Amino acid sequence: MKKLIAGNWKMNGGLQANEALLQAVLAGLPSGERACDSAVCVPAVYLSQVQRLLGASALKWGAQDVSAHEQGAYTGEISAGMLREFGCRYVLVGHSERRQYHGETDAQVAVKAQRALACGVTPIVCVGETLQEREAGQTMQVVKRQLAAVIHTVGHCVTEIVVAYEPVWAIGTGRTASPEQAQEVHAVLRSQLVAACGQNAHSPRILYGGSMNAANAADLLSQPDIDGGLIGGASLKAPDFLAILSAATAAPI
Repeated sequence: MKKLIAGNWKMNGGLQANEALLQAVLAGLPSGERACDSAVCVPAVYLSQVQRLLGASALKWGAQDVSAHEQGAYTGEISAGMLREFGCRYVLVGHSERRQYHGETDAQVAVKAQRALACGVTPIVCVGETLQEREAGQTMQVVKRQLAAVIHTVGHCVTEIVVAYEPVWAIGTGRTASPEQAQEVHAVLRSQLVAACGQNAHSPRILYGGSMNAANAADLLSQPDIDGGLIGGASLKAPDFLAILSAATAAPI
């Protein structure tokens, strides 16, 4: 399976800056049969612009959150059906910043994933432990609990999700889990997914999302259970993002 590199712009961007960034990325996007899959998850206000700029290109796009509701009196919310109308291929659900700052629970994240799947949008389900949880030896317990909630809710559709392991202590801090640390967690998540999907079904891709950058991407992507990356700050710099895409394209499939 090809690697997937998804950029998360977070709350960054501007009309002129977005256009310059995407034009630069498109100009250097890897091509050919081995080219990795790629996407950018952007603030919702820019989805129309990104849809226009990317069109039928190989670079897909997505949103950073989705409502747990289909429609109705939920001021400020954006439904999965709305995202689909703007051509979104992906949507992030359960990002650590949503869990931390907005109090999202495992159950809410699971329902959001379900809503996305129902509208044909692929949820990138984020799981990960805090520094306190890691130091307490609770990493595996935490990530398995977070993923189990989604598996329970989406049922057989679990084969259609993407999972992103993002150690909270390595997001935006410059700290990165070593390739071995990341692989250890990815292997546990893989076992959990294989058990849920069945031996004959394909296992969803598992991305690493803790400060992957141009310097460490190749080492991380060489691990057997790391199927790509969820890229934060580096996705806002075309040369860095392209370097990660190149590393993903060169990595073993």
